[in-house]
Amino acid sequence: MSARKPFVAGNWKMNLERKTALGLALAVRDAVGRREDVDVAVFPPFVYLDEVARALAGSRVRCGAQNCSDEPSGAFTGEIAPAMLVDVGATHVIVGHSERRHLYGEGSELVGRKVQLALEHGLSPILCVGETLEERDARRTESVVGEQLARGLAGVDGRALQTRVTLAYEPVWAIGTGRTATPAQAGEVHAYLRGVLAGLYNEPAAENTRILYGGSVKPDNVRALMAVRGVDGVLVGGASLKPETFLPLLEFR
Repeated sequence: MSARKPFVAGNWKMNLERKTALGLALAVRDAVGRREDVDVAVFPPFVYLDEVARALAGSRVRCGAQNCSDEPSGAFTGEIAPAMLVDVGATHVIVGHSERRHLYGEGSELVGRKVQLALEHGLSPILCVGETLEERDARRTESVVGEQLARGLAGVDGRALQTRVTLAYEPVWAIGTGRTATPAQAGEVHAYLRGVLAGLYNEPAAENTRILYGGSVKPDNVRALMAVRGVDGVLVGGASLKPETFLPLLEFR
């Protein structure tokens, strides 16, 4: 039995408004209570981050940001620095999400700089990797996610990897499409990623690093996904927007 604690993370993306965001955060806080068998975090839009973080203060639920800049400060209109996220109560940040990579052209080197800066400012990054449908059909899944992983972790030492970094495998073809990687498909990629980590670092580092699955996770498939060896949790999109679909994901056993 793995010693890695399960992690359920809800990425709200560009959804909700102030009242529903706060109500959702409070519902998650109350449902989690003092549970220590699972780590839970929510990732609201930037404009609600301060208020949601305040609502969750002192609870077992963490609050994070959906993105951050690769610069610490300066003339970067529209960007949000990691230090600013920490200042309003964020503990985590998602970096390299497929929507940032494919809709906004963020490359792996940029993602790697964000990981480094997030760590320097005390944030725990969730580094996302994943292939498109065309890349999967071309049998390039391993080369694509391996490159994203290696460049995303460039310069990250083994201790920071094991204690601060979480990985998330999110096949692009399964995000928001209703399609989900089968448990077998997810398990194969998670095993490959752990092997890459062992090569970049060592076996203990690979075994101590959590790898989440993301891509159309719902209450009716979460148990099958979480039962797969090497799947340590889920990064949830649409199903994280309502208590009635997010809270059942915490009952994955």
